[in-house]
Amino acid sequence: MINFILMVNKQGQTRLAQYFQFLSVKERMTLEGELIRKCLSRSETQCSFLEHRGYKIIYRRYASLYFIIGMDLEEENEMAYLEFIHNLVETLDKYFENVCELDIMFNIEKAHYILEEMVMNGQIVETNKTQILAPIHVLDKAKDE
Repeated sequence: MINFILMVNKQGQTRLAQYFQFLSVKERMTLEGELIRKCLSRSETQCSFLEHRGYKIIYRRYASLYFIIGMDLEEENEMAYLEFIHNLVETLDKYFENVCELDIMFNIEKAHYILEEMVMNGQIVETNKTQILAPIHVLDKAKDE
């Protein structure tokens, strides 16, 4: 089960955080700070998997953003979650047409909508980009009218 998903820039600023398990604000800030320092300090030659505070951490860097997933230790297939991160980036890329950090910052609600279409209660429920983006396009049409 996924416990949290973070999008963090190279300066260590969290751009998007979605938690599927309750943590207090103080615990979230501490956890995010520790994870950001750990992930940003690792070289590109090191693997994208690590364990921290009882979580299995999977991360991947795309341009200036780090996508970080924290999940239960007993989850078995890290590569599937690494592929999920790639799918998430491709979906964001399809919606925003070459996604960048500013797209996430200025359209945070859309980024959350996309993430919520893909993950529900810590479980991946949808990976089809067209299915994920359909309700968001409907919202866009309703907004334009």
